[in-house]
Amino acid sequence: MRRNGRIFNQAAAAVPPYAWFLGSAVFHYLGPSFAVLLFPAVGVLGVAWIRIAAAAVIFAPFTRPWKTIRDADASTRLLLIGLGLVLAVMNTSFYYALDRLPMSLVAAMEFVGTIGLALYGSRSRRNLLALILAAAGVFLLIDVKWASELVGLFWAILNAALFTCYILLGHKVAERGASGGVERLGAAMVIAAIFLLPLGITEAGNAATSPTLILAGIGVAICSSVIPYICDQLAMSRLPRASFALLLSLLPASATIIAAIVLAQIPTPGDLIGIALVMIGIAIHKPVRT
Repeated sequence: MRRNGRIFNQAAAAVPPYAWFLGSAVFHYLGPSFAVLLFPAVGVLGVAWIRIAAAAVIFAPFTRPWKTIRDADASTRLLLIGLGLVLAVMNTSFYYALDRLPMSLVAAMEFVGTIGLALYGSRSRRNLLALILAAAGVFLLIDVKWASELVGLFWAILNAALFTCYILLGHKVAERGASGGVERLGAAMVIAAIFLLPLGITEAGNAATSPTLILAGIGVAICSSVIPYICDQLAMSRLPRASFALLLSLLPASATIIAAIVLAQIPTPGDLIGIALVMIGIAIHKPVRT
């Protein structure tokens, strides 16, 4: 455990935190774009559970989640359970939204809740303007084409709310540095996998007889839950909250580019304007402190 902890701490110190964030920005949406391609064969819940369960297994050898949970005090256990439940429901709602809506829209909606929370915590004209810009951008992205997709929009709104919770809990988890943050993340991932097990195991069984689907699911887990979440923790452990919040403005752009390349979801000029408004809103908002 100590050796692994030193490795994470050394990695966080050796590489600029902005590089860690860039890695997260790429893989945060690359993995889900691959997951969308698996939905027809495995099902949304099946892909969600395989992703989380495989990530939990990958994390386990070097994070020892059972020890982290056993040695944690009551408040830390509640934090781990909260993060685990958020990861489980957030990833599932994200996938259900992607099954019905373009990735650029779902990604943009994730940040309206974050900016709204900032406005609640700091009622400034700056944050009000940021929220107006982000909301206007999302409105342009929804357009008439997706306005009637109420089920997809419901899942996207739920995912956006839980993404805000993930940012808040992620910073709490990272307070003890890169090593402690990754160890806690591994424990939360196990909790998430257990929580989703009754819901996802049936659909996940569709992949049991296909080594190709199993390997693809593991690949989705590595791209979606292992690489970006570790990068997040390594970046959060060194970046001030305001700097991390500013860098988040890159994510709608990365989602749009990856969706265009992998899923052939080509944005219209109106979409690009909407994405730009969301990015400006994220860039100028002042994040809430916790």
